Amino acid sequence: MSASCCGTTASLELEQTVNSGATSALPVAVIGAGPVGLAAAAHLAERGQDFLVLEAGEQVAVSVAKWGHVRVFSPWKYNIDAAAQRLLQADGWTAPDPDWLPTGAELIDDYLAPLAKLFGDKIRLGARVSAISRLGYDRVRTNGREDAPFLIRLESGEELQARAVVDASGTYTNPNVLGASGLPAHGENTVGADHALPDVLGADRERYEGKHTLVVGAGHSAATTLLALAQLEDTPITWAIRAGSAGRTYGGGDADALPARGALGTRLRAHVDSDRIRLLTGFFVHSVTTDSEQATVISRDPSGAEQSVTVDRIVAATGYRPDHSIASELRLDLDPILGSTRQLAPLIDPNQHSCGTVPAHGADELAHPEPGYYAVGVKSYGRAPTFLMATGYEQVRSVVAALAGDWEAARNVQLDLPETGVCSSSLAEAQEQRLGLATGISGGLLAAPLPLATVSASNGGGCCG
Repeated sequence: MSASCCGTTASLELEQTVNSGATSALPVAVIGAGPVGLAAAAHLAERGQDFLVLEAGEQVAVSVAKWGHVRVFSPWKYNIDAAAQRLLQADGWTAPDPDWLPTGAELIDDYLAPLAKLFGDKIRLGARVSAISRLGYDRVRTNGREDAPFLIRLESGEELQARAVVDASGTYTNPNVLGASGLPAHGENTVGADHALPDVLGADRERYEGKHTLVVGAGHSAATTLLALAQLEDTPITWAIRAGSAGRTYGGGDADALPARGALGTRLRAHVDSDRIRLLTGFFVHSVTTDSEQATVISRDPSGAEQSVTVDRIVAATGYRPDHSIASELRLDLDPILGSTRQLAPLIDPNQHSCGTVPAHGADELAHPEPGYYAVGVKSYGRAPTFLMATGYEQVRSVVAALAGDWEAARNVQLDLPETGVCSSSLAEAQEQRLGLATGISGGLLAAPLPLATVSASNGGGCCG
């Protein structure tokens, strides 16, 4: 057989060309300038590693900004990455009150924006990544692959090269569908359901006041929206969940390790018990039909029984899922159930774990067969809602250590989270009286980073919604 019939000679020349470059001198590409992406940048900066952060939005933490009105469960002392704090303090930054429960907007203004400012032109805004590959290598070609630089194509058509990729792009822009079987409900794509966590009492008030709203979902995003809607007069509210009861969403009440989180469930239950919120259990969204003004949502449970509700607005608070399509030319080893790495899946399985029982993990558990590519943060968890921001910080600390060749540090993964200190009911009550009930967001982007309350899988396992 001729050496050229399959492109063998040309391939060899390409390998020599590609591998002759100083791949090690290229920057590490970080995709996403949210809390975990910027933490990765902080660790890279501390270790003297060149990097470039590619952010699709026109500001850092653009997804956090979408729920900037939401106050989170966990105080500042659990929301700031250690490397980021060291860099900020060296620049004269003063840390916020460690016991304060920040809003998403405060998280940006008081922490993430100042941190991003330190990195200057190392952060590129409006740089949406559309694809990642290896320079000269599709997914099939092996020989010399790991020595080839990563090729990153932006939506604009521009192409960049990197020696490694840390994908912290998150899942916020890829919400789960309304349909109960994981497929879009019939008619769902034409109904215009609202994304989770609308600003019901602020910018979006006119969209909801006086309108009958259906909230679909059983996590903290749903609870947050329901409580906000309950403050609007003459505004009917229906809440639909697949489960037979709302016990998971109600949580531990007074026994909850985080008083703000416990109060969320307690108040929601009170509204349901008083009929302020109509609760539909066993509701499996199957189809949605619309006329000029209203939508009718039809449930069909596994036995075929149907129920329906007609409303003015629909809020889909059904969680999120990862989109790995930008890495389709890379060699990924994804768990077939969760969409996380195969090694990480048993550690985060929501059928077995709450976020308080997920062990610390790092570069080894996040590695793919594609050397140098890591998905981190909430994207690393796939469909599991057990992610904690503090866990994401430990992930990137480990991953950056591995990229720097410090495998001892990379494999020394741990979450040193105290068992007391965040549970001051007087603190939560005092802040609530001043600013209102603290709430959290579905998917665990900013959930309680403490393994304080033991929650079995059977009764919800849902500290992260």
